[in-house]
Amino acid sequence: MASLKEMRNRIASVKATQKITKAMQMVAAAKLRRSQDAAQNARPYATRMAAVIANLAAGVSGPGAPRLLVGTGQDHRHLVIVATSDRGLAGGFNSSIVRAARVRIAALIAQGKDVKLITVGKKARDQLRRAYGDRILETFEAGSNPTLAKAQEISAKVLEMFEAGQTDVVTLFYSRFKSVVTQIPTARQLIPAEVETGAAPINLNGSSYEYEPDEETILETLLPRNITTQIFSAMLENQAGFYAAQMTAMDNATRNAGDRINALSVLYNRTRQAQITKELIEIISGAEAL
Repeated sequence: MASLKEMRNRIASVKATQKITKAMQMVAAAKLRRSQDAAQNARPYATRMAAVIANLAAGVSGPGAPRLLVGTGQDHRHLVIVATSDRGLAGGFNSSIVRAARVRIAALIAQGKDVKLITVGKKARDQLRRAYGDRILETFEAGSNPTLAKAQEISAKVLEMFEAGQTDVVTLFYSRFKSVVTQIPTARQLIPAEVETGAAPINLNGSSYEYEPDEETILETLLPRNITTQIFSAMLENQAGFYAAQMTAMDNATRNAGDRINALSVLYNRTRQAQITKELIEIISGAEAL
């Protein structure tokens, strides 16, 4: 059995850990509000862009359609982008994204597809490096604050590979923020572009319009920008989900530390009382012997 000094040291250690987890919980809660606002503010822009692309794509077909919209006509070379955070201590937030990506990667490899990876975030790189290290082409750090410049850097790499004929299908894995307690691992196909049939139509208030220049030319400009928008939106969603998961994890850790402190305190008091009782018995026994 541990001595009283060892128990006191253990209680002090758990209390110090509890202070750290409590501080991390408060920091995550403060950052969550800003990150949540940023993710929600980015959604209307992405939704409206999806509506415009769906409207344009409805009038585009044939050999003149942009390759980013219709693809290469093949389905052999796949590029999978896995976006997580750079840091841990957020429960299963990062692992859930990587797990979903691994399922897709394993299925593609089993079908004989050529799969390459780009990781965004240190946790994605670390968790995928052991099993698929030879398939990782490039890694990017997510950073503490997602920026459009970082999204454009990733988008440029993806477009460069597509134009060079190194990939046919590009899929992005990230976590969609739903609520403080719910983050949903999501897969979004970037190339060929997914045309959302359920996208809200553009309200023209009864008027008609014609595109100038034509739909194909507009899509040629809009589709690369849409890839950047989707990556940037995914990074914002990831950041909000990370702080929500970290806040929940640190709250649980703080509660567990409190329970541990109570349990150790009870054990310490019982051990101390037992020692005092033993010393009293020895004193009384010695006095009676005299």
